[in-house]
Amino acid sequence: MKTTERTFASGLVCALILIAGPVPDAGACSRVLHVSQDGKHVVTGRNMDWFEDVQTNLWLLPRGMQRHGAAGKNSAEWVSVHGSVVATGFDVGTTDGLNEKGLMANLLYLGEADYGKRDEARPGLSWSVYTQYLLDNFATVAEAVEAMQDDRFQVVASPLPGSSAHPPALHFSLSDATGDSAIFEYLEGKLVIHHGKQYPVMTNSPTYDQQIALNAYWESVGGEAMLPGTHRAADRFVRASYYRKLLPDPQTDRQAMANVMSVMRNVSVPFGQTDPDAPNIAPTIWRTAADHVQKIYYFESTMSPSIVWVRLEKLDFEAGAAVKKLALVGNFDLVGDVSGKFVESKPFTFAGPTSD
Repeated sequence: MKTTERTFASGLVCALILIAGPVPDAGACSRVLHVSQDGKHVVTGRNMDWFEDVQTNLWLLPRGMQRHGAAGKNSAEWVSVHGSVVATGFDVGTTDGLNEKGLMANLLYLGEADYGKRDEARPGLSWSVYTQYLLDNFATVAEAVEAMQDDRFQVVASPLPGSSAHPPALHFSLSDATGDSAIFEYLEGKLVIHHGKQYPVMTNSPTYDQQIALNAYWESVGGEAMLPGTHRAADRFVRASYYRKLLPDPQTDRQAMANVMSVMRNVSVPFGQTDPDAPNIAPTIWRTAADHVQKIYYFESTMSPSIVWVRLEKLDFEAGAAVKKLALVGNFDLVGDVSGKFVESKPFTFAGPTSD
């Protein structure tokens, strides 16, 4: 980068800090998309960072399921078009998942998220079902962006389960088999979308436009000289961006997965200090990864020495097929391909306001 560009980037970051104040020490999750040069290998990795166990299980959800937005009055309603495998939080919400078309959706923490005061004239979607709506209805990122960019729905907050009762301040990411990417953030009650392959990395605070500017500064410094090393979201964004660019071009699916997992482990947060009143200070409790082309969904618990994976091609997503669950809570000895270990189960209920 030229000196004038480096000066501009540095000045821009300083201006952002002066305007917005210190960058929040926000944690809770990282996401990285990696695509081979020939486009044949596309993998997205994600870390879940939280201060307590969110009791995650894997679920097989077929097509044709009747859905309700779980948002109280004027909740959105739909029938799922695509089947998916999802990772839940407390079995009341979809935190992460991959659908049968190769679309991955992720839910991450964002302290600045603001869904606006509830307007019951707009169809509502609870935070708990928003990611599932994306998986149910869209095959590609472009399709989802086109449908959602008119801000047709309002995200509705309700207390998170567990010991915290923290409000669900969240943003969402999408990636697909073409290597496309999108970040959805709700700021001052309005949807802001960053769409394109130039947005492969996502962490948490500050808002995505500020993350891009901060990362531009560190790119001008150059990672060979210095990289920020704390667990803060802005630092993890910089490290993930830097190391993703250094990854060798994968020649196989295994190499692509190894590439991504090496970066996800670099931006993981070790067990240590936690504070229920500050969910932004949290260790990595699990990781997921999606092979978008082969349609394989990987899950790794920090409590387990082994990774498990699900091959979506082995599952029955036909309308009317059974909903199935793979219990992960306390089941740390699972290893390898667990596609055949799902057990028929009553569907879980998405969390939302108690009023109808």
